[in-house]
Amino acid sequence: MSTSPPPAPRQVGILVLDNDAQGSSAVKQILDSEGWRVRTVADSKMLLAELKTGEWSLVIANIALMGIDGPVFTTLKELASVSPDDGGRIRVLYLIPEIAGSQYIGPLEIGKLPYVVRPYHLHDFLEKVSDLLVEVKAIEAPLRQVRHEFGALRKKKKQAGRSNSMFASRDSFSYTDEELAEYERQETESSASKRNKPRTNLGGSDR
Repeated sequence: MSTSPPPAPRQVGILVLDNDAQGSSAVKQILDSEGWRVRTVADSKMLLAELKTGEWSLVIANIALMGIDGPVFTTLKELASVSPDDGGRIRVLYLIPEIAGSQYIGPLEIGKLPYVVRPYHLHDFLEKVSDLLVEVKAIEAPLRQVRHEFGALRKKKKQAGRSNSMFASRDSFSYTDEELAEYERQETESSASKRNKPRTNLGGSDR
């Protein structure tokens, strides 16, 4: 009897809710560089429609577009609270506009919900994203190459310290155009190198 080949791993899907065109474009560019499938939507109605497809492992949501008292926030919170052992397949990272930080940070920390505040440090942001993807087993291991490649930058940014890696202070989440350009250059070189040798599949990063 012939055995069927194992099913292909599900491609990592990330859904971004943000009506800031520049901000969502930057986020998409960063995540695309990891080989993940990224879709951006500009309002909560579109977000809910996409969630019904079951194709997404992570939602990055601008909390100002839904508030903390509305049905969309409740839906995301409930979805993200399900353990992978009980069938949970999605996590949520809340994006807070800088001018709205005081309004949302307290409730999110009380609820132990992961968030970033603009402007954020892109490398810490990417590590938060990968940690959440690991939680739902969308990838096998967190991305830690960023820590190595940009260790000097991280050391400088961590002066304030942090008690929880998911709740860093706002100062830890700033980035410059030069940092972004350098990151993209490093990623391009890394991708070119990977294409020339076998690579380990991390939970469906192939397009």
